[in-house]
Amino acid sequence: MTATLERATAYRWRWPALFVILAAEVMDLIDAMVTQIAAPTIQKEIGGSAGLIQWLVSGYTLAMAVGLITGGRLGDLYGRKRMFVIGALGFTVASLLCGVSVSPEMLIGSRVLQGLFGAVMIPQGLGLIREMFPPEEIGKAFGLFGPVMTISSVGGPVLAGWLVDADLFGTGWRMIFLINLPIGIAAVLAALRFLPEFRLSNATRLDLGGMVLVSAAAFLLIFPLIQGQEAGWPAWTFACMAGSVVMFALFGAYEARRQRSGKDPLVTPGLFRKRAFTGGLVAGLSFFTGMIGLSLVFTLYVQEGLHFSPLKAGLASLPQAVGGVVGFGIAMALVAKLGRTLLQLGTLVMAAGAGVLGLTIHLAGLDIDAWQLAPGLALVGIGMGLTMAPFFDIVLAGVEPHESGSASGTLTAIQQLGGALGAALLGTLFFHLLTSRWSFGEAMQAMVAVEIGLLLLTCALSFLLPRHAREEPSH
Repeated sequence: MTATLERATAYRWRWPALFVILAAEVMDLIDAMVTQIAAPTIQKEIGGSAGLIQWLVSGYTLAMAVGLITGGRLGDLYGRKRMFVIGALGFTVASLLCGVSVSPEMLIGSRVLQGLFGAVMIPQGLGLIREMFPPEEIGKAFGLFGPVMTISSVGGPVLAGWLVDADLFGTGWRMIFLINLPIGIAAVLAALRFLPEFRLSNATRLDLGGMVLVSAAAFLLIFPLIQGQEAGWPAWTFACMAGSVVMFALFGAYEARRQRSGKDPLVTPGLFRKRAFTGGLVAGLSFFTGMIGLSLVFTLYVQEGLHFSPLKAGLASLPQAVGGVVGFGIAMALVAKLGRTLLQLGTLVMAAGAGVLGLTIHLAGLDIDAWQLAPGLALVGIGMGLTMAPFFDIVLAGVEPHESGSASGTLTAIQQLGGALGAALLGTLFFHLLTSRWSFGEAMQAMVAVEIGLLLLTCALSFLLPRHAREEPSH
């Protein structure tokens, strides 16, 4: 029987339920990062081309991007507890399939499954929190996400490196996926016990046509970017990218027609007529493309170019993660006063850090150790924290309150799409330069230059955004 929870009534098991939701967040956050550290080892053991390394990141984030828009609505239609359990169970099974993969194709397919089930699981938790907690406790509940995300971002790369190097039970890199099994099973069992069932009585039907169109558009963009390099850029790669533009245009027309006919669209078309929101989408795509792309090629640079072990590569990335925590903390104290100026300062600090990193690599060549990379990476992390902390709230201030649900889902999907695009675009360019007889150091400096360009574009686009986030009404 479906129970409708009143916002003013505190659900009895709300705190145990919150920790179930946080466990799911940890699985998602860590799995989004671990393959970057383990990718070179995976490729050497299981085979596959350089594209495998890119697909390990892009397959997951692309599936997450197209699934997130629909994931929340599945909970509205069929019950959030039910969809959370299905998502967590599917994510756990997909993790097992990743861990026992015997070919690159099986591993990539299993990563895509992880992303799809993650897109079903994650939105349910956020919706359930709003239903389980009374207004005076919601802030505390959401406040726990910050430390959890911080611990995951700091510990994820180090954990991945340690697991690969430790070779527990002879599993090697496979343990980065198999470690999800006990966490996932515990999350499923605890969800069945502690999560309440909640379903909207006025939930709208799924826009399956819109989902197919946007999925096809995203795939037609990412696939040729990754496969084109090793295929020698035949005509079909450019035809696919042109087809992607056409599919995105068809998606927009389809959504507009669906709204005119009185049906609920996947994405509210009116959002794209708002300059602030459209500017925010492009700025977000630029920012997350550069951020994830640089992270991937940096991991390849330190492991393949500098011959760091996976654990040392994970430790080398720590200054950026810690810098992100520091930047986020500074942002929380200044965001109300500075608004979008904080976002602009963040992108400039991040660009300066990337410049320091590139200069360090240029001066030191291949005779470089992790501590020399730390100052540039720390600055990149601080800028990243300053930028990300206010980004979503400021962009959403440019839409009407009744549009915020669709706008938020679209922004989150753009974040994931940017990750997939970054791994595809910067990864492809990096491998192209290496095959053109550039050294690892030269190729990495070029990637730093691309990242600086994307950050400056993000900064310029930020002037289209509202000056401040919308103030929440007091309870």
